[in-house]
Amino acid sequence: MKKEMDLNCDVGESFGIYRYGSDEDMMPFISSANIACGLHAGDPHVIKKTIDLAASYGVRIGAHVGFPDRAGVGTRGIKAEAQEVYDYIIYQLGALDGFLTIAGLSMSHIKLHGSLYMMASEQEDISCATIEAIQAYNPELDIYALPRSELSIRADQAGLRVMNEYYADRPYGNNGEKRFGWCEEEIGSPFEIAETVLKVLDQDSYNLQTVCVHSDTPEAPHIMKLVHNTLVHAGWSIRSCKRLLV
Repeated sequence: MKKEMDLNCDVGESFGIYRYGSDEDMMPFISSANIACGLHAGDPHVIKKTIDLAASYGVRIGAHVGFPDRAGVGTRGIKAEAQEVYDYIIYQLGALDGFLTIAGLSMSHIKLHGSLYMMASEQEDISCATIEAIQAYNPELDIYALPRSELSIRADQAGLRVMNEYYADRPYGNNGEKRFGWCEEEIGSPFEIAETVLKVLDQDSYNLQTVCVHSDTPEAPHIMKLVHNTLVHAGWSIRSCKRLLV
């Protein structure tokens, strides 16, 4: 049976006069786009523009939700109660969904961003608030999560569809993935990254369903192109998109 893999990217993180990431150059090589919803990054105009861009490539569209932390681009830890996290998630899902609705498109998934992603991966109260928000808003959404994390385990127990994720452009050590404070030497060249992805997937013990390259990583489009082409050449198929129209 042919192996299938989703390739995802965090996009739509520009706002106002600030331009962030290589969104347009990433679209030909991905199957899922995680669009920032206006709190950690993005704004209404960028959300609409990014939806239109993703739709033009037939890419699945999901919500990339984070803490209200523009200065830190969502990477700084925020002490938040579970109810606050629930409210942040509902607010951002609604922001993206409003533009999707008028475009006649549907949302396919949700992926947390930065510190919120890591907190939900490790903390029971944050992971439960996330799951409760998804169940209340749309339990049909796929949820992206680190394998064997608090979020992945609890989402699976709640009956949500979990997409266990591997970060191609982040270093991994004995303690798992290093999200912050890494350097380019730690992840290797684009060719080395693509070969590492193939090796990880061929030896997969985590039931991975998606691979991420961030749009702001140096040489991100080149990395994603090589990952895409390396997997296809090795007999993988890139996940066909869900039907975009509502």
